[in-house]
This record gives sequence, structure tokens and C-alpha cells, in this order.
Amino acid sequence: MVNELFDLTGKVALVTGGTHGIGMACGKMLAKAGATLVVNDIFEDKLAECKKAYAEEGIDVYTLTFNVADEQEVDRGITQIENEVGPIDILVNNAGIIKRVPILDMPVEDYRQVIDIDLVAQFIVSKRVAPNMIARRQGKIINMCSLMSVYGRQNVSAYASAKGGLKMLTQNQCCEWAKHNVQVNAIGPGYIATEQTAPIRVGGHPFNDLVMTRTPANRWGEPEDIGKAALFLASKAADFINGQVIYVDGGIIANFGYVAGENTDD
Repeated sequence: MVNELFDLTGKVALVTGGTHGIGMACGKMLAKAGATLVVNDIFEDKLAECKKAYAEEGIDVYTLTFNVADEQEVDRGITQIENEVGPIDILVNNAGIIKRVPILDMPVEDYRQVIDIDLVAQFIVSKRVAPNMIARRQGKIINMCSLMSVYGRQNVSAYASAKGGLKMLTQNQCCEWAKHNVQVNAIGPGYIATEQTAPIRVGGHPFNDLVMTRTPANRWGEPEDIGKAALFLASKAADFINGQVIYVDGGIIANFGYVAGENTDD
């Protein structure tokens, strides 16, 4: 009975930007639960590399290129998936970028680019996939939010604006589609140990010290931690969970002034 809750056999899952890091961890977890996995990117070389990485774990992945921020390309890509693989049962809106620039130094076109890829694209892809889910009265959409969906930080204004908007888009998608048995939720990753964060995880780096002292779990998260959350939200176990953001963050959002290693009731 429990195993059946997390069995995704017969489901088609699309993970946008699932070529590395968190996206790949989500893709691997869904595929290992039985889903037929589809991954997109805008770069053919990344898709070729990720196909080899998935194959090393016995996963056959269907790959194709399209720009998630371009409505016509998304329509072309989703149509191809529907024709060659099948209707999409699970969508993980993972593709995204970040530009770390102070507000006063950020060109407007860079700000718009981040909003387009991290927010508008999720609107476009979900809007294209949802009608088929609604018609079949089943579907799971998982948006990749962030700690920046609720917290501000310096130098990430565009990213935080997009991720805050994505939290609200998730809730609005729920309000409109829940009656059709489509569950729309989001994951808010904490600080995750990926290739991108490797330079700031070295001992003595100020940001590494911040993460290690302010995260109650006293560690960086692993991509697999996010993959496990994606599996849960994609499964039958989450059939009555809708419009939520699950923060997989080692407790950092729950924290107020906590420093790891301290033993105090103050």
C-alpha cells in the first residue's frame, strides 16, 4: 500500500532544465519511481551530457531543446512530447537563472530576462500543459521557488522578485485548477550543495559560515533532498495538498537568530 502511493509507473514527467543539479536530482527520483522522464534545455550539448549521466543510473531519458520563455517554442516542444512520448502527467518547472547585481547597477534588460525565465516561463509552460491535465482530471505541477520567495537579500532583486511572484502564481494556479484534480505546489530549496555553490562552500568562506551557523540542521542540503520532495508532491500521497510551498531548507526559515552549536534558551 505504501509503495503504491509513490509508484509513478505509467506517468510522463517533464523536468525543465533537468540537465544538472537540483533538476537532475528531481528527474532521477521521478524516473526511479517509474515515471517516463523528459528533460529539456536550450543547449544540445547539455542534453547530450545529461543523457549519459542518466544512463549511468539505468535511466532512459527523452530530451529535446526549446526555450521555456518563448510561447511558440514551448507549444512546439510540448506538442512533440505529447505526440512522441504521451500526455504530461507531472511538470516540474525547474529551469531558471540568477544574476547577482546591485539594484542600482542592474540594467533593466537583465532584470526583465530573469523575470522572463524564472517567472513568465513557468506561466507559459504550465498554461500549455494544464488543459490536457484538466481534460483528463489528473496532473501534478511543481514550481521551483526559493528562500527568496519570502526573504530578501542584497544583490538578487530580480531573482527574488521572480521567486516571490512564483509563490503567488502557484497559489493562483491552485485556486483555478484544483477543482479539476490538478495539484499545483512548489518547493523552496534552502542552500544546496551543487556545482554552482562549490566555490562558496569552502571552509572559511563568509557565506559558508553563514549557512552553517544559521541553518539549524548545521549542513548544506543535497540535491537529492529536493528530489525527495518532488517525488512526494508528484505522488498519490500528495493528492490533497495544493497551493503550498514546501521549504526544504534544514530549518533556516524557522530560525530567528539561531547559531548552530549554541545551547541557550535565550
